[in-house]
Amino acid sequence: MEATATLPVIEGFAADLVRQIRAQDTHGSWDRKSDLDLIEPFIVDKDKRRAIPIIGDPDPDTIWRLELFYGALCLTIERRCGRMVSPLMKLSHEGFGRMVLACGRLIVVNKALRDVHRFGFDSLEKLNAEAEKLIAQAIAMIEQFPAVADY
Repeated sequence: MEATATLPVIEGFAADLVRQIRAQDTHGSWDRKSDLDLIEPFIVDKDKRRAIPIIGDPDPDTIWRLELFYGALCLTIERRCGRMVSPLMKLSHEGFGRMVLACGRLIVVNKALRDVHRFGFDSLEKLNAEAEKLIAQAIAMIEQFPAVADY
């Protein structure tokens, strides 16, 4: 009997991110791709990061992945707290800027963006951990200021 390598299971926030990616596929081009194949560009381990220049401009695919990540965060927050959350991004051509997630008139996430051309996470676990941290902060902010979030 041969031992087979176990593929990581896509769960937690990463599963929400995969659903967001699949929702962008209006022509069914990615129907045959596995969830792991779709999430793979978000995993930028130390070796991959080392291969990316320290200074560089983000390409459209990287910006799209950044938008997908924060869009999926918004949808997850909405699902968990029942209030609509919208992403707002201002980004320079050099990959520096700010991402803001707003709920009503309340800013629930305010994230400085740097070196966007190197956007990614060391592992699937780190992707989920970072997302859960941002989701928890956003929901705590909404719970602290519900009147502003509902405005």
